[in-house]
Amino acid sequence: MVDNVVADLAQDRPRLGRSSTAERVADILRERISEGFFQPGQRLSEEFISEALGVSRNTLRESFRLLGHERLLEHRLNRGVFVRLPSVEDVSDLYRVRRVLEGAAVRRTPSKEALDLIAEAVLDAERAAAQDDWQGVGTANIRFHQALVSLNGSPRIDEAMRQLLAELRLVFHVMENPRAFHEPFVDRNRALLALIESEQHDEAAAYLDDYLGHAERLLIVAYEPSR
Repeated sequence: MVDNVVADLAQDRPRLGRSSTAERVADILRERISEGFFQPGQRLSEEFISEALGVSRNTLRESFRLLGHERLLEHRLNRGVFVRLPSVEDVSDLYRVRRVLEGAAVRRTPSKEALDLIAEAVLDAERAAAQDDWQGVGTANIRFHQALVSLNGSPRIDEAMRQLLAELRLVFHVMENPRAFHEPFVDRNRALLALIESEQHDEAAAYLDDYLGHAERLLIVAYEPSR
């Protein structure tokens, strides 16, 4: 397991450039969380991650601090740094913010470039579903919603959405049956894309609101046994 972590993260080292910073390291770790590479409750080893990325432990600790502020990591006294599991209250708040950011996005007229990114994510999810790769479906779904929010045309909103979706990916791990959660949204993403392409703004906004309500209910039910 450790060897795999080091080998996989080492592939990200060129992204740091010659002047690596805590922010760049945090970007890499946040992206890996969004991809499902790290899971809730997992302890992050300073030794192995600093070795894999070729950065100092001080730089890595600063990255951990930044991601702690984003509610992605938590420091446990005398035990180390762990990937955080969001609470059911976090789920409700995440979906509250998503309704604002994504609801505004689907009311905008999309560019061809933006539509291409959304369509690519839809196709990737469909291919992953055909291969019974539900983690891959989850990763494609994250990219779908990131591309959707980019319709707002705001780098600040894009950054906020990246942080939000990384936290949301941690929520996905409460689902005991990933297929049961992700499968309905493969088709729903395709339907939402069609509404956006045809510039049916009000219909797309209403569909999105129902879509997000559906996903939120499924996740909250999954938390119930642990409450």
